[in-house]
Amino acid sequence: MATNSIDTPDWTALPAPLDDGAARHLQGMPIASVPLPATDRTVVNLSTLSGWTLVYTYPRTGRPGEPNPDGWDLIPGARGCTPQNCSFRDHFAELNALGVAHVFGLSAQDTNYQHEVAKRLHLPFPLLSDQHFRLVAAMRLPTFDTAGMKLLKRLALAIRGGVIQHTFYPVFPPDRNAAEVVAWFKNLGNL
Repeated sequence: MATNSIDTPDWTALPAPLDDGAARHLQGMPIASVPLPATDRTVVNLSTLSGWTLVYTYPRTGRPGEPNPDGWDLIPGARGCTPQNCSFRDHFAELNALGVAHVFGLSAQDTNYQHEVAKRLHLPFPLLSDQHFRLVAAMRLPTFDTAGMKLLKRLALAIRGGVIQHTFYPVFPPDRNAAEVVAWFKNLGNL
């Protein structure tokens, strides 16, 4: 696995999100047919993909040298988008080896912003933009508001043939989300 070139926060010093039940309805639900722009310049409709797909959502990635919104570290589960992205980058080959055909990160940030992130973090998979909240609304994905922004709460969805098979929610700490997903797929292979 590649090492992260980021500073990992002290997760014990940050508030952990609690399971507020906002994702309970997702397991077993078909993915809505919503085309989403991707950082590889394609348009992806998650409902049409065959095989296993893993989608992880995150609130927003910051840029080096630019401050986060005021109070960001006090919002349970907000901090850690870059570590989560890097974790999926580092586990990408392992997920592929376990039969995951597609991996995507998803946020409400626009594709141009995400393109910089994907390039800077050397992500081997595309990021998807739902800046108009079409998939969020159709699926009732959990969100929160801060500093005049509506953002996605962090979760991961294991999807097969357009249907959500498993939901990882809440996610904390974010840099361990990919390892948790890998463990789930390994256990699935043992059933």
